Amino acid sequence: MRRTLAKASLHTALNLLFFTVIGTAFLALTYNLTLDRIAQSEEYEKLKLIKQIVPATAYDNDIIRDTVLLAADALLGNDHETVLYRGRMKSRPSIAVLQATAPDGYSGKINLIISIRHDGRIGGVRVISHKETPGLGDYIEIAKNSWITVFNDASLEQPGDGGWKVKKDGGQFDYMAGATVTPRAMVKAVHKALQYYAQHRDELFAQPPP
Repeated sequence: MRRTLAKASLHTALNLLFFTVIGTAFLALTYNLTLDRIAQSEEYEKLKLIKQIVPATAYDNDIIRDTVLLAADALLGNDHETVLYRGRMKSRPSIAVLQATAPDGYSGKINLIISIRHDGRIGGVRVISHKETPGLGDYIEIAKNSWITVFNDASLEQPGDGGWKVKKDGGQFDYMAGATVTPRAMVKAVHKALQYYAQHRDELFAQPPP
C-alpha cells in the first residue's frame, strides 16, 4: 500500500515538474516573440517619425543605413545603446537624428527622437513613446497637438541657456496650463541632447558611411 502511494506521489510530482518546465519554456518563448514584435513595431514607428523631422531635401545618402551606435550617456538620458542616423549632402554632413529620453516625465520616461542640422539647429522633435496621463499628456504628440513644434529651429545659442526652460520657470517655451511637469521634462531633455551633439558632432560623422 505504501509503495503504491509513494509511486503515485512520485508520478504526480514528475507530471507537475514536466508541465512546469513546459509552461516556463512556453512563457519564455512567448515573451521573446512578443519582445521582438514590439521592437519591430517601435522601429517602424521611429522610421515614420524620421520622415516627419528630416526633409528629403536635407540629404542625398541612405540615411536609414548610414548609422552609428551611441553608448549610453547622461546627456541623452539613455541607459542603453541607441542608433544615430546620419544625413549627408554631396558627402558632407548635413543632419543627424538621435534618440533621447526625458526620465522625469509626469508618469515616467518620455522617449524622443530629435533631428539636428549640422549647424546645431533643431530640425524637429517627436515623441516615440510615453506614459503621460491621457488628456494632459496628449499635447506632446504631433497627431494631437502642434506644441512640440516649439523646438523647431532652436539651438544652444537661441534661446541660450537661460531660455531653455518653460515660461513658468523664466524660460521661453510655452506649456499647457495645469501640465508643467511634462513640457519641463521635454525641454530639459532636448536641451541636453543639443549639448551632446555640440560636444560630439565631429566624431559622430568621422566614421565613414557603410
